[in-house]
Amino acid sequence: MRAGLAAALLLAGAGTLWAAAPAGKAKSPATPQRIVSVNLCADQLVLALADRGQIAGLTHNAADAELSAASAKARGLPLLGNSAEQILAIDPDLVVGMPASRSAALAALPGRTYPLLDLDTADRLGQIYASIRATARAVGHAERGETLVAKMERDLAGLPKPGRGRVAAYYQRRGYMTGTGTLIDELMTRLGLVNLAGKLGKPPLSQLSLEEMVAAQPDFLIVESATDTITDQGSEMLHHPALKNIPRISIPQAWTVCGSPEYTVAARSIARQIAAIDGGRR
Repeated sequence: MRAGLAAALLLAGAGTLWAAAPAGKAKSPATPQRIVSVNLCADQLVLALADRGQIAGLTHNAADAELSAASAKARGLPLLGNSAEQILAIDPDLVVGMPASRSAALAALPGRTYPLLDLDTADRLGQIYASIRATARAVGHAERGETLVAKMERDLAGLPKPGRGRVAAYYQRRGYMTGTGTLIDELMTRLGLVNLAGKLGKPPLSQLSLEEMVAAQPDFLIVESATDTITDQGSEMLHHPALKNIPRISIPQAWTVCGSPEYTVAARSIARQIAAIDGGRR
């Protein structure tokens, strides 16, 4: 289940946040008091921008540290399944989702109209900023969105491009590789790296065999930190001796699977790890 969910999110961008678009007929109050999120990525925006007392329900993945960078904040808050009955009982005054208007739980409630904030996929930093601002306005705290965007801009200011045109592959369990048009690809470009998937003409999510990866010989492998140790067959292939000489950059999946404010954390960590690798080669 976990691998399937992660693969589905990675297909959308190996770390995609969701940009806001207007939807829904009902009007949300200026400061909604019963906010429900029906998507993992929306969970993280709501947790970052709403008061804790405003949050009436998050997805059950919100507290999963492997998938959500905001899992600690989600502890103690109501976690919902894909249940129409739970939403009906809450009677939310704002539903946030990907998009909220296509939620199966809401579709099972014909005749019930809730204020909605629809969120669409984004694969650029500017779209992340737009999502933050739109969500902040929707939850009644526009100033928090501006503060968060300003912090992210500061964190990225002067970020070096240590990649210097070298090739990297975001390589995952069972040989999945993330391609262009994704947030991971945007991160690579920002840091001066070239995405191996783009060089090979691969789609946003593809599989590359061990033999193909060895033949390609990228300068770096970017991997999920959960695969730093062998826990299953999927992670075992990442530890094959044929890959041992390719320098490895390790980051938590939760930093990138939804983009989120952790975009800047991921960028700075990758830059530091490249610098450390280069320093060790001297």
